[in-house]
Amino acid sequence: MNAWLISASVLLAAGMGPCLWRACRGDPAQRLLGITLGSAVAIAASLLIARGVERTSYVDVALVLAVLSPAGTLVFCRCLAGAGRPRAGNAPAGRGRTEGS
Repeated sequence: MNAWLISASVLLAAGMGPCLWRACRGDPAQRLLGITLGSAVAIAASLLIARGVERTSYVDVALVLAVLSPAGTLVFCRCLAGAGRPRAGNAPAGRGRTEGS
């Protein structure tokens, strides 16, 4: 075990705990912050692990995670805003299905 893997272990242990705590507790904005910070910690840990095992192909995992985590944040924000759910009684008159059709 080298210094890169030890630092990745410390980062995961010390960094992901508070992120998971914030993602499970608090108001929705704080939960979103916990998820976003957790993805940044996971990216940094993935880069440290790639350097620790001396495999440059493992950097691709961190790069894919870095590309996909903002998209996940946007999806989570949309779910928090309630845009994904249709609300009852908000359909304009004359549109939509009626009982007879």
